[in-house]
Amino acid sequence: MAEWSNWAGTVTSRPEETVLVRDIPHLQLLCEESMLAGRRVKAVGAGHSFTGIAEPTDVLVRMDRLSGIRSVDESTGRVWVHAGTPLHVLGPELQRRGLAMTNLGDIDRQTIAGAVSTGTHGTGAGFTGLAGQLTGIELVRADGSLLTVNESENSELLPAVALSLGALGIVTALEIQCVPKFLLHAVEAPAALDETLDGLTERVDSTDHFEFYWFPHTDRVLTKSNTRLDDESERAPLPAWRSRLDDDLLSNKLFGVLNKAATRAPGIIPAVNQVSARALSRREFTDWSYRVFASERDVVFRETEIAIPRDAVPEVLRELRSWLARKVEVVTFPVEVRFAAPDELWMSTAYERETGYIAIHQYVARDHRRYFEAFWSMLDGLDARPHWGKMHDLGAAELRSRYPKFDDFVALRDRLDPQRVFSNPYLDRVLG
Repeated sequence: MAEWSNWAGTVTSRPEETVLVRDIPHLQLLCEESMLAGRRVKAVGAGHSFTGIAEPTDVLVRMDRLSGIRSVDESTGRVWVHAGTPLHVLGPELQRRGLAMTNLGDIDRQTIAGAVSTGTHGTGAGFTGLAGQLTGIELVRADGSLLTVNESENSELLPAVALSLGALGIVTALEIQCVPKFLLHAVEAPAALDETLDGLTERVDSTDHFEFYWFPHTDRVLTKSNTRLDDESERAPLPAWRSRLDDDLLSNKLFGVLNKAATRAPGIIPAVNQVSARALSRREFTDWSYRVFASERDVVFRETEIAIPRDAVPEVLRELRSWLARKVEVVTFPVEVRFAAPDELWMSTAYERETGYIAIHQYVARDHRRYFEAFWSMLDGLDARPHWGKMHDLGAAELRSRYPKFDDFVALRDRLDPQRVFSNPYLDRVLG
């Protein structure tokens, strides 16, 4: 039995069997036979979740051959995409057809099915996560039957199956409501933390896509403001040398070296962060949306990300700053803060509320537990919802009160997968 591990190395398993499915009928037969044999089946994408949401126990399913664009409706901009399509492949493919996804996250290594099923999101007060862009979905149920959900078939199920946690079946294809391809004018600039928090409402509401990174043990942040443009003549990408310097050397290679050094001598971390934050310089460029939204992440880390009411973000960050000022823990990784519009998806972290996301990270070679647990303790009373693909310690009892449609989702799961063919230890914990 070959060992499977996710990208961050937080979850490993030894499934009994690995199957590279040839096509949908092959997957249907596999699911039916597994159900009859009492075996659990889990489709695995890029393994970019930090939780065990994709952990395979009995049968690991690879969806690599179910990749690419299936069809395009030019009149509506709706595109059916095979589940195993990586986001970094999908962006250029849509671009060639004059289309784009409305919003993306900051990493594009995931498959489209894995990204939507875990609640992956980008930033922007007027934009939902990736699952909110779906108008249809197709999945194989435990008994091998194919369930199609779109405007004309089973439409009432879309709010549940669009963000399914992998608990309802294996997604084979997704219909995405795309938009005409567009540019993003990106402005990245250093700023002070208190200044950013004091003007946060205005910045978030007046910018298409606003986010910022705060450097712990400093008062410095890096703000990122992306404005949508339609005029292709305005494209002005970063020069190749600047892109390599910023994204490859500074964000990955040099950052990796600094983290290794800081692991050996944690006392230098506050000084390193001060130097890193002060070294940031403003940069401005305009490029195709999919090239601006995502960036490479080569340095391995642990991450937890929590969704809270948007108005609570400044209070939580100031409390986190106070805790870090006591130097109980020293941290090299910036704290990432993003925003999203409310949606109607049952298991979405942004369900029916304007949402702020705070993500904290710790280098893979350092113990993350004290930092993460202290952060979680600051969220009491905020109805905090953890990102399904990021580390957290909550179970069904706590999550039920935070998701108004939790019991409806579990009831649908009982109907579609009564024998829990698609479950695993993580889903047992968070869904009961």
